Amino acid sequence: MGEDLTFVDRLHRDLREVRWPEPVEIRARARRRSRRAAMLSAVVVFAVVAGSAVAVTGRPTLPPPTPTAPVAVSASAPVAVAARAEIPVEALLTPADLPTGAGARLGGTGLAETVRVDPLLESCGREREVAAQLPVSRASRSQTLLRPATRADVPASAVLSQDVYRVDLTRGRWLFGEIDRLLNACAEWSLGASTLTADQEPVRTEQEHRWELEGRDFAGDQSMLLRHVASPPRAQADGEPAGAVPPVETTLVVRVGDLVTVVAPAPDTVADPIDGSGPGLNRADLTALGGTAAKRLCPAADSPC
Repeated sequence: MGEDLTFVDRLHRDLREVRWPEPVEIRARARRRSRRAAMLSAVVVFAVVAGSAVAVTGRPTLPPPTPTAPVAVSASAPVAVAARAEIPVEALLTPADLPTGAGARLGGTGLAETVRVDPLLESCGREREVAAQLPVSRASRSQTLLRPATRADVPASAVLSQDVYRVDLTRGRWLFGEIDRLLNACAEWSLGASTLTADQEPVRTEQEHRWELEGRDFAGDQSMLLRHVASPPRAQADGEPAGAVPPVETTLVVRVGDLVTVVAPAPDTVADPIDGSGPGLNRADLTALGGTAAKRLCPAADSPC
């Protein structure tokens, strides 16, 4: 019993010393898939340990396939053709595909992962009893493209993150209908949360979110350009601002055959508004990037185009 009390005392002490991130930061992390964030945080680790991630300045070279012994098949027996599963690295965008340029790239693969378009949008859908049936992939491949390093003391930051999923063809077609359901339910959404003031006092806040469809069917078999805009959080008690203005976020979703890609440019690389003339990628640039992503997917799809 004495050991249990000591553990509890230590736990209470450690919790008092924890700095809880603000809701804006939490939601920003939730917006990006946990795997994308993990790949970005692996930049420093990769410099020391060679893991499953890939960091190269050009296009990675895949290892040669392992030779297998030939299998004798009777001429009268039907030949079963296995469905394609693996996703080659060539199906991903390259640094040269970005008008803004990029340096190193980090990547990884996965199996049986659910297609993720926008976790915060999914949360809104669940709250409004619109549970999207997003497909589960047979295989997936992800990457994060990083800005070219200009100074050794400046940490790496992402230019773009991308996921490619191989899904059942029918479910891939349905995906865009499920996204439409979420957009219809969550055109506007007020999210309540708790945060700490500059004096470390807790305060309840409200933040308005909205999602807009900026373009459709501009690339591949199906495609969408989504825009997520959030207002600064405000204190519920007096309506005063309680945080910074979040950046506008954009997401490209493109399908070619049984392959679906979700591309999320970093907010600071996109013009705000999208169709404005300021610096960054505008709507035309983003739809063109979706077309390039579709061309990359073509050779790896179930019906190469």
